Amino acid sequence: MVSNKMNPVVDSHYPDAFSELESSMQIALETYSNVHRGNGHFSMVTTHLYEQARIIVLEYLGLSKGKFTVIFCTSRGAATLIKQLTPESYQLVSSRDVGLSLGVCALAVKRKALSKVAPLHTGGGTARLISKDWVVWAKDSEKFEAGTPAIANIIAFAKALRMIHQSGKDIFLNPPAQKLTAKEILYNDELDNFSGQELLDEQRKTLIGSGALVPTIKGTRTFVNLDNSASTRTFTPIWNAFRQTLRQPEQVKKEIIQEVKSICSDFLSAPLADYEVIFTSNTTEAINLAAESLGRESDETTEPVVLSTLFEHSSNDLPWRMIRGCSVVRLSMDGEGFVDLNEMETILKAYNEDGQYGKKRIRLVAVSGASNVLGVCNNLEEISRIAHRYGARLLVDGAQLVAHRKVALEECGIDYFAFSAHKVYAPFGTGALVARKGLLQFTSNELERIKSSGEENAGGIAALGKALLLLKRIGMDLIEEEEQLLTRKVLNGLAQINGLDIYGIKDPESTRFSSKIGVIPFAFKNKISTQVGKELALFGGIGVRSGCHCAHITVKHILHVGPGLEKFQKLIVTLFPKLSLPGVVRVSLGIENSEADIDWLIQMLDIIADKSQIASKKEVKKQMDDFVSAAAERVYR
Repeated sequence: MVSNKMNPVVDSHYPDAFSELESSMQIALETYSNVHRGNGHFSMVTTHLYEQARIIVLEYLGLSKGKFTVIFCTSRGAATLIKQLTPESYQLVSSRDVGLSLGVCALAVKRKALSKVAPLHTGGGTARLISKDWVVWAKDSEKFEAGTPAIANIIAFAKALRMIHQSGKDIFLNPPAQKLTAKEILYNDELDNFSGQELLDEQRKTLIGSGALVPTIKGTRTFVNLDNSASTRTFTPIWNAFRQTLRQPEQVKKEIIQEVKSICSDFLSAPLADYEVIFTSNTTEAINLAAESLGRESDETTEPVVLSTLFEHSSNDLPWRMIRGCSVVRLSMDGEGFVDLNEMETILKAYNEDGQYGKKRIRLVAVSGASNVLGVCNNLEEISRIAHRYGARLLVDGAQLVAHRKVALEECGIDYFAFSAHKVYAPFGTGALVARKGLLQFTSNELERIKSSGEENAGGIAALGKALLLLKRIGMDLIEEEEQLLTRKVLNGLAQINGLDIYGIKDPESTRFSSKIGVIPFAFKNKISTQVGKELALFGGIGVRSGCHCAHITVKHILHVGPGLEKFQKLIVTLFPKLSLPGVVRVSLGIENSEADIDWLIQMLDIIADKSQIASKKEVKKQMDDFVSAAAERVYR
């Protein structure tokens, strides 16, 4: 750990530091989105705030941004990376050092030293391009920040460092008296009297950032967020649970953490007598932990194989490749994105019963609960039945599932389940690995360090618990019904637009439509996806995601990218790392969305499809840049 190198001026009359920090966080949440890969105004603002946080850390440590870069990670991640570094090549500061339960470590590393360091976790943004057989890794910090980082917490941490520089290092060590019980924080809120549809309607009114205005070619417009699969915005009761937890004594935080384990257990139908809940930074870390555990299973008579699919997020693909001596076999998918269960059984039988592949045995079947590209939900209960029949276990990447459908781990026979809070309306940097007891191959000391690292983010854990409680009170059946209605409307609208192709399930009358969440990928025949994403922002103030969505194998499959073109893409991204590759535009729905949002999307896509549409984008681009700068200034002022 390090001390502040900026020689702060201590002000003993400093006002409530927590209130100022909360005020800045709320401003950041009003324009919250994911970082680096979105197309809308909010993604631009959040990315700017996130990257500026690195600079603030370097300023706090008195280090040159030309020589150093900052990696944001957990305490366990920092400890593991430090083992690969020499003492003079890094400095470290954490939220714990300054008295904040944010679960953030900032590791400032000499840029030259990073080339010799292997990433702790893989998946998410750690790779620039992926094929079935090779990986082009990302550069600098991104290679070491697997999955969606604790964006809101990191912005808060950077703001706190600035405040400490101005007013002294102890300003967060003695929060103003506001002691509440764990039960009060998690179970009490201003929406207590509502449930079902009434609760959903009332909760929507508390969306932080609702009604935010952004500049477009057609004037100032209310921002429309259609990028919920990347990350979700939050609501006041969830935000309140986060901020109230930061002010509590350690004993209350411990009680909150234990209570949220029970909440997760209940929400996922995973009894704590049979499953353990381990908090992580995100889904990616959770799956990497499962992979690390699998790699420790010793059996000299067999060689491990993981059976996966072609439609996995890289976070459910790369970790299995990193296991020494382990091979990955991928199930194909049909045109709508569903796996062939007969093929699955044939493969499992060939490996595990007939011994057709020598010593190789499928130890684990690893599948997504819902595809982040095509939105399809495969039959987890049937997949589990087949896997267990042939002696394999089942891991489900539930990142895209939890906020949209009921999940029943015990009933479905799921052995490992990973998910993230930031996709469940609690974007404060936590996730979870829910595993059957006795499966994880860590010593008691190692497991304690893993748990301790995740539980440093007490605020994020509280927010997750609150979000799950609200979803349960609304009712997952109701949420599914509402989102299916909107998904149907999107598909019908897109079908009327000239030159536009929809991927996956296209027809709402399909017998398999009920197995689709509100994730809809599409592309224009004559426009690259990144351009369409930018035009939706410029014309309509709409935030979507475009590109390969950290699921390169899936996108290349649906776009029919052959081996020759794939190798050419590898060469291109190696020579020109910032160049955009072919991909798809993705609209993804959440409980904040309405039919009016869909009507506006279709109207804007009609304009984009009209080749005769001419508009000057230069001035609007400047307005967008000014919007980003002004928003960042309000947070870090």
